[in-house]
Parts: sequence; structure tokens; C-alpha cells
Amino acid sequence: MNNDRIQQLIRFVQEEPGDPFNVYALAMEYVNGQPQQAKVYFDQLLTQHPDYLPTYYHAAALYADLDERDRAAELYETGIALAQAQNNQKTLSELQRAQQAFDDDEDEW
Repeated sequence: MNNDRIQQLIRFVQEEPGDPFNVYALAMEYVNGQPQQAKVYFDQLLTQHPDYLPTYYHAAALYADLDERDRAAELYETGIALAQAQNNQKTLSELQRAQQAFDDDEDEW
């Protein structure tokens, strides 16, 4: 986690609050070091920019890592439906593979 980068991203979010990429980049910066803070930013994206497709893969993975499995499953499903609606085959495939791995892991529980 790079504090200088985080400060820069926070400025970008403040300067362009309607740009989902800046919030996404901030969430990604926090994923490994402070997952709860990443969750705050992913939730912000999901609420304010529900059509921002890149959010779903990483948010679902984070929720799975935090053992919030129902929320992770919901995000995979929503992301897959959104990728289909946006006709984004690459992201659809990525989400389907991630969901399958998640489901396989779920079966082991």
C-alpha cells in the first residue's frame, strides 16, 4: 500500500467525484493492506455506480476473502448479469470462472 498514491487518488476522487475509476483505483490500493477500507470504497461504487463493471470481480473476491460468502455470491451473479447486458464477453468469462472457483470452494465448506 503506497500512502503517496492513496493521497493522490483521494485528491482525484475529490476533484472528480463522478468518475468511478478513481474510486475503483482507491479501493484496489487498499485491497491487500486494509481490506475493510477497500470494502468501503467498493460499496460506494456499487451504490453510486452500479453499472461500473470492473467493480464486481474484485468486490466479490474481497467479500469472499472476508468470509461474507452470501454477499460475494450476490456480487458474482450481479456482475455476470451486468456483463451480459453490456455484452462484455471478456469480463463475463472472467466473472464466470471466478464464480465457478468460488462455488467449488463453497462446496468444500
